[in-house]
Amino acid sequence: MHGLPELIDPFDRQISYLRVSVTDRCDFRCTYCMSENMVFLPKRDLLTLEELDRLCSIFIGLGVKKLRVTGGEPLVRRGIMGFFDNISRHLTDGLEELTITTNGSQLARFAEELARIGVRRVNVSLDTLDADKFASITRWGRLNQVMQGIEAAHGAGIRVKLNTVALKGFNENELFSLVEWCAVRDMDITFIEVMPMGEIGSQDRLQSYWPLTELRARLEEKLTLVDSAESTGGPARYARVTETGQRIGFITPLSHKFCESCNRVRLTCTGELFMCLGQEDKADLRAVLRNHPQDAAPVEAAIRAAIARKPEGHDFDYSRRRVSGRMSRHMSHTGG
Repeated sequence: MHGLPELIDPFDRQISYLRVSVTDRCDFRCTYCMSENMVFLPKRDLLTLEELDRLCSIFIGLGVKKLRVTGGEPLVRRGIMGFFDNISRHLTDGLEELTITTNGSQLARFAEELARIGVRRVNVSLDTLDADKFASITRWGRLNQVMQGIEAAHGAGIRVKLNTVALKGFNENELFSLVEWCAVRDMDITFIEVMPMGEIGSQDRLQSYWPLTELRARLEEKLTLVDSAESTGGPARYARVTETGQRIGFITPLSHKFCESCNRVRLTCTGELFMCLGQEDKADLRAVLRNHPQDAAPVEAAIRAAIARKPEGHDFDYSRRRVSGRMSRHMSHTGG
């Protein structure tokens, strides 16, 4: 299957990065991500782990070099380590990186096995170092459990990067403590602007939106940031901190779109392919996958047809004190 023409979108961007959600379920209920009383998908609607393996393998055959497994919380899906074990075979045949975005709650259980399989780094979503605030924003989470997971990942030789959503009025006063906490542990940190995904209240979005232009300016009051051309294959733009040597990333879908270099698509746990996080257009790969269980060609054709519809960019906008470009689906549906 390798050697087929690679995936090129209408704007001459090569699609080399697949983010695949293996479940919409999560053991947290982060306030900016989902409702507290979520109605999750019926299990019958989810792709089996074997079907996810088959789809991911086809993408890898079409030139995908980086595979990031997301959720929901990916590590709560039953049998997920079998999926990781199976898909890791491609690390010697086309796939350059297999990685994961997690809330960290299950890392203590799985870190050693993930390292054995070939996962070299993980992104852990963590917005505060305060246990009470953590319990408040995650609703169901326990900070100590996440800290144990990060420690287990370090112990297994997995590099950890924090993903921190910048939230005005919530973690503004922890900006420097978060950066310092990571610096002491030789960890990168990436700050992310809150995105209008799912129905949780427009005013809440506006009140908590903290532009990273403001966040960076505050950092530069005390630290020297030097822009870097380094990339991990995703949307973050990085800077090096002269004083600590650590790397800080900025994901700015609102204040500074990164669409011109977008190399990724998102596959949901139901087989929907979203060509853009900030657009509703999608392709149903589940139907074609199940209609052709022994033939990859129709699936490849459906993927190429979808990539041919990939838009130039998204329409997220918080200007003029209103939310524009909002997506009805929650982030947990598309994959973090």
